[in-house]
Amino acid sequence: MSTLPEDPPARMAEDDRDAAVRRVQEAYSEGHLSHEEMDERLHQVLTAKTRQELARALSTLPEEPGGATSTIAALSGRIRRGGAWRVPRTLKVVSAFGRPHLDLSRAVFEHPAVDIELQLGTGRARIVVPRDATVDIEDLRTVWKAPRYRPGRRARSGGPRIRIFGTMGMGRLTIRHARR
Repeated sequence: MSTLPEDPPARMAEDDRDAAVRRVQEAYSEGHLSHEEMDERLHQVLTAKTRQELARALSTLPEEPGGATSTIAALSGRIRRGGAWRVPRTLKVVSAFGRPHLDLSRAVFEHPAVDIELQLGTGRARIVVPRDATVDIEDLRTVWKAPRYRPGRRARSGGPRIRIFGTMGMGRLTIRHARR
C-alpha cells in the first residue's frame, strides 16, 4: 500500500517576515514582552522558513487590533486584485454589476484572520485563497446560486483564516485554493 507524499510546507515571502517583525516589536513596545522575550521571538521570526514556523513564533502574542476596513467599489466592470498586495483585516467589496476577482494566493496577510464582506448585485465573483488557508462561508447569503467551494484535501495549520460573508444577488461566487 503506498501513501501519498505530504505537500511541502508553505514557504513565506519576505513581506510576511517583515510584518511578523513589526508585530513582535509592537508587542514589546506595548509591554507584552520582556526584552529577552522580544529577542527570542525576533530570532524565531528571522530564522523561520515556513508560515507555520512563523505562526508558532506569534501564537501567544495578544490579538492585534481590528484595524480599519478597506473598501473596493465599482458600479460595473472588473474589480481585480492580485500579486503581492496587503490584505487588510476587513475588506469590503461592493459592486452592482461587476465581476470581482480577488487573488489572495501571493497576498501578504498581516493578520491571522481576515474578513471579506461581499455586497454584490449581478455577475460572477472569484476568490483564490492560499493553499493553507481555511475558509468560512457560513454567513454568506446568496439569492440565486450557491457558492462553489471545495475545501482543500488536507487542512494544514498556520495558514490564514478567511471568513467570507455578506450578500450576493444574481451571480455566483467561486472560491478555490491556489495550486501552488
